[in-house]
Amino acid sequence: MTFPTLTDIRAAAERIKPHAHRTPVMTCESIDHMVNARLFFKCENFQKVGAFKFRGACNAVFSLREQELVHGVATHSSGNHAAALSLAARLRGASAFIVMPKTAPRIKKLAVEGYGGKIVFCEPTLAAREATLARVVAETGATVVHPFNDERVIAGQGTATLELLQEVDDVDFVLAPVGGGGLLSGTAIAVGGISPQTKVIAAEPAGAD
Repeated sequence: MTFPTLTDIRAAAERIKPHAHRTPVMTCESIDHMVNARLFFKCENFQKVGAFKFRGACNAVFSLREQELVHGVATHSSGNHAAALSLAARLRGASAFIVMPKTAPRIKKLAVEGYGGKIVFCEPTLAAREATLARVVAETGATVVHPFNDERVIAGQGTATLELLQEVDDVDFVLAPVGGGGLLSGTAIAVGGISPQTKVIAAEPAGAD
């Protein structure tokens, strides 16, 4: 994988512009008083599928050549990336094959199906996800769009920070959630290219593995 650059993130912003929402940046005086700081919230809960994941999936799918979409796209995910890729593929007129653990929440399964994704269930382990995805790709010829280890996905996720820094000046810190690292990577690249004096902090719930 080649790491994307700020130029790639800016290109991603233009690519997804017709399809993704430019989400609001909101503030809350009560929280500002609690922490004695001025906070700005990039509200990706208002993004399509309800999560920033649509940015990365959309950029990846719309970056693919037509011949790469003939047999659809595929991924493994227990939730938001699954829904995001299903919607992005539908917008591009392609099939989406989604490997999901059978323990995934019902609401996530319904979302994927609602966006037209074709679910293949597997055991709830990373090894099972990867093995099932490999089998699906071998059977269908679909193009893999990894949930986070993909430069197109990372560039797409970085567009959230690009928008934030276009609206808010002199940011001291940017806090980004970290799971697989796609959003965090895109955030770090955008911040480093636009506001190098700003520090990026990765955040995750206490007790997360």
